[in-house]
Amino acid sequence: MRVATNKAGSLILLAMSTIPLSGTLHAQQPSYDPIVVDGALPDLSTMVKGPEVKGTIVARNGEKIRVRTADGSSTDIAITDATKVKTSSGLFGGRSKLGNEALLNGLPVTVKTLQWEGGLVASQVSFRKGDFKTANMIRNGTEQQFAEQTAATEALRGRMGDIDKYNIKGTTNVYFDTGRWQLSSQAKSDLCATASQAEATDNALMLVVGYTDSVGSEEYNQTLSEKRANSVINYLQQQCRWKPYRMLTPTGMAESDPAASNDTEEGKAQNRRVSVNILVSKSVDGL
Repeated sequence: MRVATNKAGSLILLAMSTIPLSGTLHAQQPSYDPIVVDGALPDLSTMVKGPEVKGTIVARNGEKIRVRTADGSSTDIAITDATKVKTSSGLFGGRSKLGNEALLNGLPVTVKTLQWEGGLVASQVSFRKGDFKTANMIRNGTEQQFAEQTAATEALRGRMGDIDKYNIKGTTNVYFDTGRWQLSSQAKSDLCATASQAEATDNALMLVVGYTDSVGSEEYNQTLSEKRANSVINYLQQQCRWKPYRMLTPTGMAESDPAASNDTEEGKAQNRRVSVNILVSKSVDGL
């Protein structure tokens, strides 16, 4: 996605929003490489303890899930009949009504794993009850109509068909070390403050754009800028509780649109950033 600004302070988005223009609401479904299961699973009792994986389910293929962690990396984990699925208020085992089928795309989870030569197997998957409710409502669209925000959401969706201009209500930049995409403590604090500001703004959406300095190849910096944007999005949704359906399609801009000169170390430090923009469509701004 390409982004341009004009002197009036409006942001023109040259791509589609993740908010659907008609029909029911659905979570954003990006493209991922196929999930491959290597070989038949051995008896779980013969496996050794693996790492604990925290992140968001971004893909599901049969008996395997893909979890994207806060640093932007992805881990494929097998699910079995013995996998326990827990929420903060109860335990749903095996293939009961709320068993493995409860592992929805977009659901933040903590996975305890076992290791074998074919990869990782989940011994337990846990998540917050509220997160499951949100992911389920997004999947099912209007089943429960997001009761607390139905009127505002429906009004906004009805005006999105031919609108590509937004007013910028605020921009927060968070900064990164060279070649890194991990968030600092200051960045985490700033992101949740931004989410609170956006929550207090009627009809607000967020656009996250990642950038790099001029160090490295164009291909490397494109990937790095996308990883930085993904780290920010994960934190906003998982820790700051920002709703996925109020997030426009994120993008990485590599070293484009520098905030300062790349000729100095100070300038490069300013360019290693992610910009979080609070936007409101001009058609609903002030309503």
